[in-house]
Amino acid sequence: MIAIIDYDAGNLKSVEKALQSIGEDPVITRDEKTILSADKVILPGVGSFGNAMKAIRDYGLDGVIRRVAEQGTPFLGICLGLQLLFERSQESPGVEGLGILKGEILRLPETEGLKIPHMGWNTLSLSGNGRLFAGLPKEPSVYFVHSYYLKAADESIVRATAWHGATIHASVEQGNLFACQFHPEKSGSVGLAILRNFAALKKED
Repeated sequence: MIAIIDYDAGNLKSVEKALQSIGEDPVITRDEKTILSADKVILPGVGSFGNAMKAIRDYGLDGVIRRVAEQGTPFLGICLGLQLLFERSQESPGVEGLGILKGEILRLPETEGLKIPHMGWNTLSLSGNGRLFAGLPKEPSVYFVHSYYLKAADESIVRATAWHGATIHASVEQGNLFACQFHPEKSGSVGLAILRNFAALKKED
């Protein structure tokens, strides 16, 4: 069973429908026991970093997410869900992220000819044999909607980058933790392939 964490941050249903389309039976929940017993866990999200961290803490989900990470359950952060795994964001100064991974979220720079938010299809450059991208072409196109981007402290965890006025760390992988700045649930056949790869992962011992 794949648990989709509900903290009032949008795009839950689109993730649910994408998983259902590949034969999975996901559950949208904020119940601690359900999340901790799930085979895989997804933290989706759209919205602001500060509001999202407040909701996660108000619902007592910060400790639950850390326990999922510690127990080796495959965990996928999507869009805002990626950003929350890191330490801080320029969007919400003074607000601490979950800090499970090291790095910060920066505002996309104003660049002539490029719009912010970065909204639409962009090409990924893959590196490091990321498990989410197994079987995909070297430069797949995926769908982004964001104004802030990840700069990971340890670039060895980065499995895909994209460019939109800056080099975006678009996907990371560390042990059982996976995260994508783009939306696999909105990225057509490529996105569904990424979700299939995630669904096929096994819990780490």
